[in-house]
Amino acid sequence: MIEAIGLGFGSLDLHGDLAPDGSAGLLDWLGLGRDIPILIWLTSLLACFTLTGVALQNIAVAMIGGPLAWWLACGIALLLGALLNTLAANGLMRIMPSFETTVISTDDLLGRRGVILEGTARRGAPARAKVVDQYGQAHFIMVEPHNDRDEIISGQSALIVRREGPIFFVLPDENTQLKPI
Repeated sequence: MIEAIGLGFGSLDLHGDLAPDGSAGLLDWLGLGRDIPILIWLTSLLACFTLTGVALQNIAVAMIGGPLAWWLACGIALLLGALLNTLAANGLMRIMPSFETTVISTDDLLGRRGVILEGTARRGAPARAKVVDQYGQAHFIMVEPHNDRDEIISGQSALIVRREGPIFFVLPDENTQLKPI
């Protein structure tokens, strides 16, 4: 049900801010406004509710000789469980891996330097090259020399100048016009 609601209302901004200056909202206080998936947060809340409810009823049996009324026990367990879940969610957030993805177009590799990994790049015979993008991610592409007479051997660096379909065309770094001033 939560997943279905998330699909329908995923774009809504549902922050229940308690402080007018925006310092801490209700969802942040409950531990939900952070980088923790809602299903993990909900599981943690239910576990905290269950543990506090069982502990509360055991204490009531030991102290007054019988369990509390269900509505009273549920209300107290929900309040204490929510407080305990705040601590649990903050602890879980520290150990949860954070995911950050980046997507670039293949045309964003143009103008970057790559290193030939396997083979010798000749016109009509591409070689495999490794290029690192602006986010530090390695891309493995097939390259051919831009000029018909060039050959780029394994381990040599080259500048990517254009792309036609899946093949990138490169100029070897030995070209003096490509050296920085």
